[in-house]
Amino acid sequence: MSQLSLYIDEKTLRKITVAARIEKLSISKFVVKKLNESMHDSWPDNFDKIFGSISDDSFDVLSSLKFENDASREIL
Repeated sequence: MSQLSLYIDEKTLRKITVAARIEKLSISKFVVKKLNESMHDSWPDNFDKIFGSISDDSFDVLSSLKFENDASREIL
């Protein structure tokens, strides 16, 4: 496994230490966990709020979708 050195101020280190202790993790495992959580593939916060924010006639809002037009799917 690779190692990484970071320069962190004392106040931040204290916060990390306390948070890691609360989760019963080492500082290293806590930081790796938080980094992985922050880099997962997902939509940004409030991404859904941009829907409808573009005023453009080329965008049509469908009133409803009909399931009979949907593609056939294999039942699992």
